[in-house]
Amino acid sequence: MNLCFYNETYKEAVENYQITEDQLRFTGAPVDCTQLCAKDPDRHAIMAIEGGILVTYFNLHKNKGVEPYSDNPDAILLRAFSTDIRYIGNGYAKQALKRLPSFVRENFYGINEIVLAVNLGNEVAHNLYKKCGYVDEGERRMGKKGELIVMSYYL
Repeated sequence: MNLCFYNETYKEAVENYQITEDQLRFTGAPVDCTQLCAKDPDRHAIMAIEGGILVTYFNLHKNKGVEPYSDNPDAILLRAFSTDIRYIGNGYAKQALKRLPSFVRENFYGINEIVLAVNLGNEVAHNLYKKCGYVDEGERRMGKKGELIVMSYYL
């Protein structure tokens, strides 16, 4: 699996990404998220590609994106994390999360923490993040879709 930045050559893959209404309760659709990234230089669309196929998608958001969740100016926010419904259960989300720290170190100079906020009701994602080394230090926030658990991975 490779993690890479979105560019226009992946436009069709993002448009064909399949995400369910159930997933959308907790995350954003990649086609919408890439548009937000195009308008904000601090947002970066990241794709996990396996065998030439887009299997997992997420955004990394610096500066103002991190502020609601961390006081650390050297943190980056992981947001809009999802796996295409056709590929759930194959371990791609876990692989992407395991590769993320080295990707951040290589591509974002000076970042020393990856922060995320997971909905309290999204136990599957919460457990996955814990298994991948993210720490829940008891920080909670209210989000648009309910209470959020703030988690961190220290680089």
